[in-house]
Amino acid sequence: MKGCPMYHRYAIYVTAAPDTALARFGAAWLGWDSATGTAVPQPQVPGLDMPAITAAPHPYGFHGTIKPPFRLAAGSTPDALLADLTALCTRLPAVTLQGLELARLGGFFALVPQGDATALADLAGQVVQSLDHHRAPPTQAELDKRRAARLNPQQEAHLQRWGYPYVLDQFRYHMTLTGRLDPDTRPTAQAAMADRIAALPLAPFAIDALTLLGQDDAGRFHQIARLPLAG
Repeated sequence: MKGCPMYHRYAIYVTAAPDTALARFGAAWLGWDSATGTAVPQPQVPGLDMPAITAAPHPYGFHGTIKPPFRLAAGSTPDALLADLTALCTRLPAVTLQGLELARLGGFFALVPQGDATALADLAGQVVQSLDHHRAPPTQAELDKRRAARLNPQQEAHLQRWGYPYVLDQFRYHMTLTGRLDPDTRPTAQAAMADRIAALPLAPFAIDALTLLGQDDAGRFHQIARLPLAG
């Protein structure tokens, strides 16, 4: 457990299993591989400025959020966080979704679950709550940024209690593929993603591990450990 690196922020994500078609697609599409900590050449798609349309999700790498990025609380350490997450993963069971599908969420595109995702929401809720003692409170600037999205009362309550509005009953799992796109760009981007996603084995979709990542000073996330769910 010793030697977990110090980063600006930490996050707990679902990441694609290493050396799989989904992992290769996600790294190439976004131009960043968090597992190796390296930039990846993006595909050339006629009519699309790939670095521009993926600028928002690029530094995070291809992932689904479980516990969103947070700074360490006073008294916490990277090694303690990793140890607690490792212990938690030994108790939490893997989750199998019916599958993933491409969807537009507001102005951006992502892969989202097909069918019932209750078990995944339960898993995320346990992680958010069990590891929250490692999270430093958000700054006023961070609170203001979240509130700019016009939160509903429940999301505001979660922001104050958990440092993020979209947790627990407000949790919606997604694996982001673009930033917000203008209406003229959406059809071309959607078609390009759909063509590539059609060849991926996404049904069923097993979530059998959680990944701890750290954010460097440049804003990019790096995989620290991918831990199997063994409950």
